[in-house]
Amino acid sequence: MIAEQLQLILQSAWAALPTLLRAAPITLGYALAAMLLGLPLALLVALARLSGIAFLRWLSGVYVSFIRGTPLLVQIFVVYYGLPSFGVTLSPLVGGVLALTLNAAAYLSETMRAAILSVPRGQWEAALSLGLTRRQTLRLVVLPQAARVALPSLGNTLIGLVKDTSLVSVITVVELLRSAQLVIARTFEPFGPYLAAALIYWVLSSLLELVQRRLETRLARQG
Repeated sequence: MIAEQLQLILQSAWAALPTLLRAAPITLGYALAAMLLGLPLALLVALARLSGIAFLRWLSGVYVSFIRGTPLLVQIFVVYYGLPSFGVTLSPLVGGVLALTLNAAAYLSETMRAAILSVPRGQWEAALSLGLTRRQTLRLVVLPQAARVALPSLGNTLIGLVKDTSLVSVITVVELLRSAQLVIARTFEPFGPYLAAALIYWVLSSLLELVQRRLETRLARQG
């Protein structure tokens, strides 16, 4: 009996695999889009939190606190179902990417802020004494060093985004998890498709972790 059940699960997982593999690039695309769009926003938020302007520090602090203090699922609902109340209607694709971007930017901003603060103050003073402006010092001296410090956390955030994309399935985005649910709706066998989806998430995360480690090793050799 158990052997037959296991065989049924493996068969359903194998049957669902082609559909899920077609959805995997969508999942990865969502994560990469949120990461690439979130990085510039995160840098602006991090600089605002380090700014000498009290209002900017307060505003950026509220943003980070709100995003970090509320569930991503609620944020997705606010963006997709809440914004139409103000006349802003987004497609599931845009709404999902926007919610993930805003969420990622809040976490990335803290990573960047800590990385910038980790650069010794003497680096700023030396660059300024050579005639560089504060903006040039930030761009040419501080940020390259901060990027090395932030790389592990940036990689972890991207891996987390790959898993978080499963939440956009609630707004009908046909990514990996939603594809598994659609397969289950046809076959009425949930374990196999969910197991196959979990394995694909695991493989994607493992590959990204491998890339992250190789980048860290290369940067360590260059340093």
